[in-house]
Amino acid sequence: MRKPKLLMTPGPTPLPPEVIAAMSQQIIHHRTKEFGEIFSRVNENLKKVFQTKNNVLTFAASGTGAMEASAVNFFSEGDTVLVVSVGVFGDRFINICKTFGLNVIEKKYPYGDVANIDEVIEIIESNKDIKGVFITHNETSTGVTNPIEKLARYLKNTDKILIVDAVSSLGAIDLKTDEWGVDVVVTGSQKALMSPPGLAFVSVSEKAWEFYKKSQLRKFYWDFKKYQDNLLKESQDTPFTPAVTLIRAVDVGLKLILDYGLENNFKRHTRLAHLTQLAAEKLNLELLPKKEYSSAVITAIKSPEGVDIEKVRKIMNQKYDIMVTGGQATLKGKIIRIGHMGYVDEFDLLKTIECFELALLECGYKNFEVGEATKAVLQEIAKGVNS
Repeated sequence: MRKPKLLMTPGPTPLPPEVIAAMSQQIIHHRTKEFGEIFSRVNENLKKVFQTKNNVLTFAASGTGAMEASAVNFFSEGDTVLVVSVGVFGDRFINICKTFGLNVIEKKYPYGDVANIDEVIEIIESNKDIKGVFITHNETSTGVTNPIEKLARYLKNTDKILIVDAVSSLGAIDLKTDEWGVDVVVTGSQKALMSPPGLAFVSVSEKAWEFYKKSQLRKFYWDFKKYQDNLLKESQDTPFTPAVTLIRAVDVGLKLILDYGLENNFKRHTRLAHLTQLAAEKLNLELLPKKEYSSAVITAIKSPEGVDIEKVRKIMNQKYDIMVTGGQATLKGKIIRIGHMGYVDEFDLLKTIECFELALLECGYKNFEVGEATKAVLQEIAKGVNS
C-alpha cells in the first residue's frame, strides 16, 4: 500500500490531523449562532495573523480571486497603477489590472531577481498620477521574497495605496500590516495557514476604504462593502453562502499557528529554508535567487547542466511519493522548487533531501558526495535537538 504523497510544494500544503478532523463533521447552517461563533473567532484570529486591527474579509475563492477583487474595489477605468513583478504572480497582477481597464505601469525584474525598492520609489515620484501600487511579497515561481517594508513605509503617508499579494507568505514570513502601512493584503487558505484550498482573505486599511468610495469598476460578488457590512453586524456572517467546512478547517489551523506563536512560526520557516539551502550547497547546486532574498517558504534551485530536472521531479513524485514542483513560464525545465511551508517539519525535509539525492543520481548527476547533503541536514537537526 502506497503512502499519501508528501506535499513539498508551493501549495496546497499538508494538513494537520486536527484540521482534517474538523472537516469530517456534519455540515451546519451558515445562518446559525453556532456558525456565527466559529466565524467570529476566525475573524479575530485572522486579524492577529495579518497583524492588523482592521477587519479581514473572507471569500470562497482562490488567492487569484482575492487578487482580482483588490483591483476592482479601489479603482476606476483609466486609473494609473504601478505593478511590480518579479515572477509569474506579479505578471498575473498586471493581467488582472489590464483586464479591468486600468492604465498599468509595469516594472518587471528578471526571474530570480528581487525588486529594487529605490527604483520603484523613483517611478512613483516621477508619475504623480499613480493611485496604487501592486507587489508580490513572496514570489513562489522564483523563490524570491521582496523587501516590501521600505515601500510600505514610504507610501504610508502618501495619497496612494499599496496592495500586497501575500498568498504564500502570510503566517510564515513576517508582514506587519498596520505597523508598516500596507493598505490591502490578500492571501489564501492553502499555504502557510495549513488549511485546504478554497478560501481567500483580504485586509483593508481605512485609507483603502476611502479609495473604495470613489471606485466605479463594476462588482457584485467581489464587493468589499457587502462583506464589511456583514462583519459589522452583531452576529458576524457573510453576504453569500460561505464554505462552511473550510471555515471550520481554518478555525483550527489558525488556532494551531497562534498557540505555537506567530514569531516561532516565522523562525521555523526560516530554519527550514536554511536547511534546504544547506542541502543545495552540499549538492553543488545553485539557487535561482541570491541567498539573502531566497524565500523562507520555497527554495528554487537551478538545474545542473546536462540534467533533465523535470525527470528528477517526476522520479521524486512517482517513485518516492514526494511532490515537488518545477519551473513555470520561462523557467520550465530550468529549476526545481522545494516547498517547506505550513504543516512541514525538519524530518519531512530530511526525507525530501534524501530522495532528491537519489533522483539526481538516477538522472546522471554525480557532482556531489552521496549522502553528504542528507548528512549535513541531519547534523543541523541534531544540533537543535542537543541545544
